[in-house]
Amino acid sequence: MPAVLFETQYNPPAAFFAELLGAEALWLEAHENYRKQTYRNRCLILTAQGVQPLTIPVIDGNRSEKVLTSEIEIDYRQNWVHRHWRTLQTAYGGTPYFEYYAEYLHDIYQQKPRRLFELNEALLRFYFRCLRLRLPIHLTSEYVPFTSPSPDFPSPVLDRRDWLTPKTTATPEPDRKSGRPYVQTFGKDFVPGLSILDLLFMQGPAAGSFLT
Repeated sequence: MPAVLFETQYNPPAAFFAELLGAEALWLEAHENYRKQTYRNRCLILTAQGVQPLTIPVIDGNRSEKVLTSEIEIDYRQNWVHRHWRTLQTAYGGTPYFEYYAEYLHDIYQQKPRRLFELNEALLRFYFRCLRLRLPIHLTSEYVPFTSPSPDFPSPVLDRRDWLTPKTTATPEPDRKSGRPYVQTFGKDFVPGLSILDLLFMQGPAAGSFLT
């Protein structure tokens, strides 16, 4: 299977990782312009009130001029880390594996990286370890359309930039690998499109087997 090209995402959906099964490498788009209302700075979790987004506030994200995603800074003037962590504790504190991962996750949040790209990459590498994904992660050196040749991609690459969005993951496309359903904390019907955290907190080290 060719390498896969994704944008960085905050606590990506399980489908992000399912798409990497069998891939030879993951490329992260480091030279795109930032786009609002995407998984770049938000994720979806399941709470007692239903699906809830967690959104990281960013600086300059609403400017009219274009800003590189890799340059977008996190707005720590807002106490979002505390809010996100409390929400995760409330939603998943009683799950079988919350405590198993909580300390490692909390440490990543407490490092407070300046840029959104850095936080997303740190979380992604943690999830790779949790899911035992051993493919290499590379960063692009320039932005190119999918149809354009680039020194970054000497071999075929599967372009998945903006393939997953908060509007589409709730109703996966027919070819999307959304993984096998599993028991979730709330509700009777399986809710697709949630952050990988939902799967990890419920299934722990067995989470990877639910991506196929």
